Formats: sequence, C-alpha cells, structure tokens
Amino acid sequence: MTPPPRRRPLRIGNASGFYGDRFDAVREMLTGGPLDVLTGDYLAELTMLILGRDRLKDPDAGYAKTFLRQLEEGLGLAHERGVRIVANAGGLNPAGLARAIRELAAKTGVPAAVAHVEGDDLMPYGDGALTANAYLGGAGIAACLRAGADVVVTGRVTDAALVSGPAAWWFDWAADDWDRLAGAVVAGHVLECGTQATGGNYSFFTAHDVRRPGFPLAEISEDGSSVITKHPGTGGVVSAGTVTAQLLYETQGPRYLGPDVTARLDTVRLADAGPDRVAVTGVIGEPPPATLKAGVTRIGGWRNEVVFVLTGLDIEAKAALLKAQLADALAEVAHAEWTLARTDHPDADTQETASALLRLVVRDPSADRVGRALTARAVELALASYPGFHVTAPPGAAQPYGVFDSAAVPAAQVPHTAVLPDGTRLPIPAPAFSSSERTGAERPGRPAPPAGSAPREPAGPARRPGPATPTRRAPLGLVAGARSGDKGGDANVGVWVESAPAWEWLDATLTVERFQELLPETRGLSVTRHALANLRALNFTVTAILGAGAASAHRFDPQAKALAEWLRARHLEIPVHLLPAPSAQPAEPAPEGTAP
Repeated sequence: MTPPPRRRPLRIGNASGFYGDRFDAVREMLTGGPLDVLTGDYLAELTMLILGRDRLKDPDAGYAKTFLRQLEEGLGLAHERGVRIVANAGGLNPAGLARAIRELAAKTGVPAAVAHVEGDDLMPYGDGALTANAYLGGAGIAACLRAGADVVVTGRVTDAALVSGPAAWWFDWAADDWDRLAGAVVAGHVLECGTQATGGNYSFFTAHDVRRPGFPLAEISEDGSSVITKHPGTGGVVSAGTVTAQLLYETQGPRYLGPDVTARLDTVRLADAGPDRVAVTGVIGEPPPATLKAGVTRIGGWRNEVVFVLTGLDIEAKAALLKAQLADALAEVAHAEWTLARTDHPDADTQETASALLRLVVRDPSADRVGRALTARAVELALASYPGFHVTAPPGAAQPYGVFDSAAVPAAQVPHTAVLPDGTRLPIPAPAFSSSERTGAERPGRPAPPAGSAPREPAGPARRPGPATPTRRAPLGLVAGARSGDKGGDANVGVWVESAPAWEWLDATLTVERFQELLPETRGLSVTRHALANLRALNFTVTAILGAGAASAHRFDPQAKALAEWLRARHLEIPVHLLPAPSAQPAEPAPEGTAP
C-alpha cells in the first residue's frame, strides 16, 4: 500500500472488545465508512488462561482462531479500502497467527504484508505458571507499520497500545511526545471495549436505541486530541456519558500507567462535538514507569457447584437442613461456600418466582474431593431432604479453575521485538526516561496537577446540602451512572453525574464509608477512592473482592460487571432538586425528608 498522507487526523476503529465479540464487526467496520486502521482487542486475563490451556494441548495453538476466520472476508475488504489491521489476537503465539494469515493471504490471492510483535512471553516463570506475559506498549506496532505492514498481530500488549501505536506511526511522534501519546492512549482506552463506548452496558440505556450498537472509532489529531464517534447509520449512541463510562472502566486512579506513557485521567476534558461525536482534549502525559506489568496465570485447583431450588415457605429452615445434611461430606474439602439468593416472592403467581436459590461452591487442590463422589452425596438427598428438593442442573465433574497474579518486571529486561514483513527482527528499546526520574509536572512549563489528582477523602465531616435541603430516599442510579469491572482480584467501580450541582453532592456524599455502607460485601476490604473532577466522577478500587481473579470464580459475579448496578440500585437520601421529574421516578417514591 502507498503510505498515507501525513498530518490529517487518523481514523481508527475497533471491531472487537473481547474474544467472542460480534463476529460480523470486522466486515461492518470495513464497509460502514472510511477508516485508516482497524483494531481488535481479543485478550483479557481470563482469555490468557484459556489460551494457555489450548497451548498445553497443541503447541501450535494459543491464538484467537476467530480472528483468522474474520479475515477470510476481512483481509480482502481491508486491501480494497486501504485499511491497515492491528490486533492482539496473537495471544500466546503471535508468530503462529502471522504465519496462518500469510497462508490465508496466499490462498485468497490478497497481497498482504504481515508483521507481528513478540517478546512479551516470559515463560518459564516460577512454579506452576501456565502463562506469564508482560504488557508491551505500542512502539513495536508503530515499527511494523513503518516497515509497510498491512496486518500487525501482537501478543500481550496493553489494550490502548492498539491505538497509540498506529497513532505514533501516523504522526511520526517521538518516544517522549508524552502529551500526544497520552491523548492517543486515552482514545485507545475508550475504543478498547468496543460497543461499551457506543451505548453497550450503559447505565442510561433506556434513553437510547442500543439494540445493536455500532462499534466505535476515533479521529485522532496530531496534537493527541481526538473525537470519539461511530459510522453513520449504526445503532447506539456516542455521548459524553458513554465516553465517561468507558474512561472510568477498569482504571485504578488518576494516573493511568502504561509502557509508553503515563496518561493523567484527571486532565481529560470532554465536550459535545455534534451528533454522536465527543471531543477528548487536554490530556497531559508523563513518562512511563521503569517497569512493565506482567500477568501470570496458574491452575489454582478444582471446583464444582450445585444450585438447589428452595420453593415456598420456610426457606431459611430448608437451607439450614440441607447444610446440616452435607456438613460431613464437606468436612474434608478445602473450601466450601454457601450462598442463599432470596429470589422468592410471597404469594407468588408462578412457581419460579416462589423459589429461592441455594448455591454451593466447593474448591480443593484435589479433583477427587470435589468431583462426582461429593456431588453424588447431594443427589442422594433427593428423597430425604427438604420438601420440593430439586437442583437447577445435574451435578457434573470437577473443573479446573485459574488464578491470576500480576507482577512488575524491569522494562529493559523484556525483549520487545517487532518482526517486520520481510522477517527482520527489530529490537524495541525501553523508554529512556521513566516516571521515577522525572514526572510531567516537573517539566518546564507544565502546570501543576489539578485538585483531585491524588486519593482523597474530605477533611473532617463531609460537606452536606444546606440544613433544610429537601431530600427523598431514592436509588443512587436516578442521578448517577456507574460502570464496574475487574483487575486481577480487585474490582473497579466508576461513578459519575452530569451536572455541577450533582457533582458537588456526589463528591461530598459518596465517601469510602458510605460506599461500604451501601455495598456491605465490601466491608472489611480495602477501598480506595479517587476524584476526577473534570469528569464529575469518582473511582473506587475494592481490593481482593474477586479473590484470585475472574478465572477463580470467587464471587457470584466473578468479573464484578454488575457491582456498579448494585450500587446504583441502593437507596440513600438525595436532594429533591437533583432528582428527575416525578414522571420519570419510580411509581412509589419514598416520602420526603430533610438531609441531616
């Protein structure tokens, strides 16, 4: 392909937010409007475990096979339209995927220069590690594109690197163009989860048609600012709210650390730029840390579960009887957890709505102790336990579960390598500066960090509305949006509001103590709160609530995807002037009171 003209904005889209996302998205994005680069994010902590198990069975496996199937049509479409493709679908075997793409190109007659990025694989790594991968930055991707690659596949890079790497190539940025790189990283973070930026999983989904959201794209300018949008005529919505929700997703504080740059999320400014267009400006960048994050997965042991259905009266007594009957069988199991979900309703008009669910989850280093020998003991109670005994599914064999750990490794010791289309192996050096040496705030002319850039709690008693401000007890979600997710064993919950008065109230009211009061499962855990005033947002990190990570299935919601919606459903006193009009409120609002 002829190198594109420089300096005009880069149009870069996303066609995948996870391994298993909408298959047709590659075609939709390539045919829906003009693009320069199309990206796809296929990797997550849980995905690395899945690919690691695949590699145990077949050393030539370890990459996202779906991506290769998408290219059967997409490779030709991209060539016809002059679109470069960048994806992390290489997983644990980027060289193998690159080889498979070359074979596909030859088979279909599509001329495609294919390159890949490697060096992230740190195996062997410690006892019992199944996978160990450093999170690389975008410099290797940029090098491949400079060498004329039409398709670049990577192993473990940061999700945002799929965008910052092409942007650095497009504009020929230097490695220390911190602000520009940070702007591209922020755009990449918005795009990385696909339709979560266009109305998917959005708190205020009822106000929009989100039956089939279009995938997002960014128009990135040379100064690092961007406009988030989508192809014309596609579903969903791009608004300051959808972009804010995604900016808060799975972040842990105002400094968003990355291999190429540290992006200051507390400097991001959003503004409407037309229908389905949001401008992202003002991002300040600082040098990256001297270390890279490494993700390590292991097989943690074996697990099994049985869900018992308890119907009608005496729910608590039925649960107590079952627990007593299985106590001896569980005595030798390393970990057994019972959870009673009171999904039952009094005087229900269907049997299902009259029923509660009692879930038993068992874990042990031995498959035998949590296998059929144990679950058979539960089945044997079918005629000898509580009235109405039945289970949601027949108990199965024990299944392995994974654990995820993260570590910091010196960036200079990771062999980040760009393998160019002609086979040349180009080492990518680690950044010459690190944040431990010099921060962006210390550079000449750099403004001081804005208020709210560090974790904080109000000094002394939290600010409150005036002494007689009318309030109503109502769900937090009537005035606030939220989104949550997982980072290893931690959960992140971002909460935002849309107006200055609502922000003043939220900032004063939703302290760590109030957060834990509203979400009792977080009590006893470390909770960190950060304020992002430019976004009118708070970001909470709940340490260790997910145990050893999503693959360990520690909680009912193992990736904390709905933790934010639980928070929004919790009731507290809210100033009446912040609440929506009565017609938009619940049919039976609580009586008014006054704030304490």
